[in-house]
Amino acid sequence: MDQAGVSSGREGAVPQLITVSPGTLALIGSGETSRSGRQAFAALFASLSPPVHVAILETPAGFQPNAALVARKLGDFLREHLPEYRPDVRFVPARRRGSVYDPDAPLVAEPLAWADCIVAGPGSPTYMIRQLVGTLTWQLIVTRWRTGARLAFASAAAIAVSRFALPVYEIYKAGADLHWSEGLDLLGPLGYQLAIVPHWNNREGGEELDTSRCFMGQERFAALLRLLPPEVAVLGLDEHTACLLDFASGSARVLGVGSVTILAQGTERRIERGQSFPLAWLKTEPLIRSTDS
Repeated sequence: MDQAGVSSGREGAVPQLITVSPGTLALIGSGETSRSGRQAFAALFASLSPPVHVAILETPAGFQPNAALVARKLGDFLREHLPEYRPDVRFVPARRRGSVYDPDAPLVAEPLAWADCIVAGPGSPTYMIRQLVGTLTWQLIVTRWRTGARLAFASAAAIAVSRFALPVYEIYKAGADLHWSEGLDLLGPLGYQLAIVPHWNNREGGEELDTSRCFMGQERFAALLRLLPPEVAVLGLDEHTACLLDFASGSARVLGVGSVTILAQGTERRIERGQSFPLAWLKTEPLIRSTDS
């Protein structure tokens, strides 16, 4: 772990910036198979011609024996609740390196090249990162997105594509020291340094335990914030709430039942459902350090 409290599980180079506009990205706090999830998918599919080709990634829950069932339930939801787009769903069983479902295997990753929209959801963010970083599956996801495919990442998958990813299970369930993990950094080449935090307003702990801020609670999350480099912005996503990032227009909009929260360089912005905001709010200005002459 370095001085910023970031666990470095891989070697990382500064990403080369890209200037083209990739496809719209939906980041979903939770509820991808609820009414709010349907709203987010409908917004993604609206500009696509039916049948919409959807590839569902099994990686986030790939450590679970029922990983295929988790993905198929999401596929069933899309077919049942968005029939006007005639979703043609295929699955990407990129579950574990070194297995028959290796994310580096061309046959495993093949549906990604066909997809108009790539979807991933709940599971473990750090597991997803470990299984995908540097693989053919991740390369194809990024390539398709940069050439116009839509992406929808919910819950664990939204965390995993951050610059710095919150290791939820490790801290909340296993008692690990507070730290951040290196994420897949999907948006880094566009100049964003983000820590994406779903379940922002979670209340599962009731009156006895603060489970907001993705089960960290406000006190622990305040300590986690101090471990992030100052140039990193935090995007918090409420339960049953989606944030659609439209890179062509340079704007984002909030759908669902809650709001999103942006923390950047000491400022906090809250954007309510139905509202839009400029993507520039997710970028921080480089810190200028004064030097003695």
